[in-house]
Amino acid sequence: MTNNQQNATNTAQPPSADLDPDILTDDTSALPGVLGVLDLGIAKLEAIMLAAGVLLMAANTVANVIGRVFWESLYFSEELNRILIILITFAGISYAARHGRHIRMSAIYDTLPPKPRKALTILISLVTAVFMLGLAWYSLQFLLTTMSRGRVLPALQIPIWITLCWVPLGFLLTGLQYVLTAVKNMIEPDIYLSTSVLEGYDNDEREI
Repeated sequence: MTNNQQNATNTAQPPSADLDPDILTDDTSALPGVLGVLDLGIAKLEAIMLAAGVLLMAANTVANVIGRVFWESLYFSEELNRILIILITFAGISYAARHGRHIRMSAIYDTLPPKPRKALTILISLVTAVFMLGLAWYSLQFLLTTMSRGRVLPALQIPIWITLCWVPLGFLLTGLQYVLTAVKNMIEPDIYLSTSVLEGYDNDEREI
């Protein structure tokens, strides 16, 4: 076989994106089947919430500055930014979990051999998921209580509960993300901080 034929053969065999987290695209998931569909759905919802929140906050702030210079400030600007901050914060905790960005206390964890470290990663993910889902439940109860009181924002005149609906949703998405992380560690030989981020301090670090 000539070099040209060999290169053509290698070109015809694309790398499997589902095996390397570093080359995963926005339309692929590191998890198989239904779990992969759920993972992608959460990722797209996070992206929409974060993008919308940041863009709307920027537009609102710029419009308020222009209004102050030429006319008067927007009377609802502060309340709108407050709503968007809540949205960005609670969408951000799920996004951070997806990318393994949460702060870790790993002094003892780093001294363990791979197998106990993997077991501890699964345990941490499941315990964190339980807490996140529990917070989602309690924040939903708080949301329902606020809804029953019928209070509205002074400027926007919209119900206050609408501004809080992102809180249980953010906790729910974060809890699901940690559940998927635990599943990922159960089905893969490597240790994962999230469904697509390998454990370690270097992007290319892998342990089996």
